[in-house]
Amino acid sequence: MKRTIPTLAAVLALALPAAAQQPRFENARLETRAVGASLERDFSALVGGAAGPVWIGYAARIIPGEHQMCCYSSSNCCAGCRLEGDRSSGTNITRQEAGTVRLEGPRSLWVLFRAEGKRVEKIRTFTEDCTIDAGGLAVYWLTGASPAASVALLGSFASRSAEGKDERRLADSAVAAIAFHDDPAADRALEGFVAAGQPESLRERTAFWLGNARGRRGYEVLRRLAREDSSPRVREKVVFALTQSKEPEAVNAMIDVARNDGVAHVRGQALFWLAQKAGQKATQAIQQAIDQDPETEVKTRAVFALSQLPRDEGVPMLIQVARTNRNPEVRKKAMFWLGQSKDPRALEFFEQILTK
Repeated sequence: MKRTIPTLAAVLALALPAAAQQPRFENARLETRAVGASLERDFSALVGGAAGPVWIGYAARIIPGEHQMCCYSSSNCCAGCRLEGDRSSGTNITRQEAGTVRLEGPRSLWVLFRAEGKRVEKIRTFTEDCTIDAGGLAVYWLTGASPAASVALLGSFASRSAEGKDERRLADSAVAAIAFHDDPAADRALEGFVAAGQPESLRERTAFWLGNARGRRGYEVLRRLAREDSSPRVREKVVFALTQSKEPEAVNAMIDVARNDGVAHVRGQALFWLAQKAGQKATQAIQQAIDQDPETEVKTRAVFALSQLPRDEGVPMLIQVARTNRNPEVRKKAMFWLGQSKDPRALEFFEQILTK
């Protein structure tokens, strides 16, 4: 019988998934354990039994994309992250390293919890390209955690957002970690967090991650909230979340808010963020607000939005508003923002009206 010798590519294909299940740790007293019947039970036992500070972590599948969560210096070099000490913050930065060409994005997300005094103090997330310095502490690395179990565990921290500053920080970290899970359980959890009756702080933070990370399904949830949610504050945050979405219809949803929301402040915020997006459709919506919105407050916010457009687009429109708009407050705002622009065309306009 002819013996088949595996190719190098085949060997690597088998080795890479296994290697991607654990971070590159430095200065860690590492202990690896397999998850038993319940991730939550094993996790709770480790938290409750730790005499001093420990880190507990596991791997989860990450959503597709060029995500890099690590700590970066001002020289744009990723040297890894310290879990303890001076360089113990600054993760969740998604970026592409200069000069690096990647064939595909990371496949694994590292989720780590700092526990001390029988309670969790911090949640941090990293991608597989990040070396992690544990500062000499014990690290319990759990293998075999299912995505759904991970989402459920993180969800138990997300629900604490109304219990004080430290708990809100944990909740924010938990929501962000859930948003990067490549599993339908993450969508279900996030949609539950934005449901009516949840704390507004949780709903607002979740809206951001729905736009930033959850693709088409996240956009559809945001579109529904923008149209139907009873909280003006949440709708305002939803508009910003729509700016994070890569779905092409997101601009249309923002325009719909700018035209039709029942609260002037929310319409004004939509105009502001439309100006940051720019584009022909956004410009038309801003101009329409100046011409047709019944509230002077919204009209003046729309004038400010014009000042945020690229100069070759915004300055001529501001001049036109200052020349022709019938509302004196709107004309005044247009002239103010023209003065702030320091554009030669604005100076020429002022000379014309002041020397008549």
